[in-house]
Order: sequence, then structure tokens, then C-alpha cells
Amino acid sequence: MTIYRSINALAETTNGLYKAECVYGPDTTGWDDVDELELATLSWVHWFNEDRLHGHCGDVPPAEYESAFYAAQQSDLTEVGIQ
Repeated sequence: MTIYRSINALAETTNGLYKAECVYGPDTTGWDDVDELELATLSWVHWFNEDRLHGHCGDVPPAEYESAFYAAQQSDLTEVGIQ
């Protein structure tokens, strides 16, 4: 039961950020149609995953943090071998 609460809390947080920053954010003046909001959503999701600075990741964008993590995993694997 606890894991479901954690997942729900994460989803609610992400939805709240999306609504506050993209849908109703200070840079919005309203949407003419659904297509306009859809394009804004795609742009926001790209920014959220690729460019935003994340405090938990040491103020590094999530995509950069993930790339560095997997690069470190690969370098650990290449160092192991018969000498």
C-alpha cells in the first residue's frame, strides 16, 4: 500500500507542476485550441526531462545526470577483467 501512495504522490506532484508551469503559468495567455496546448505540453515535457536543473541531481538536468550515471556504469564494467 505504501508504494502506491508514493507513486501517486509523484504523479500528483508532476501534474501540479505541469498545470502551474505550462497550462496556467505566468507566461500563458490562454489557449486558442487543443493543438496549441498540445504543442506547449510537448515543449514543457522536453524541458522538464532535458533542460531543467534538478536539486536532487546536484542542479544537473535529469537527462545529463542519467547519461553520466550510465557512463560510470560502463567504465566500471570495462575495468573488471583478467590481468
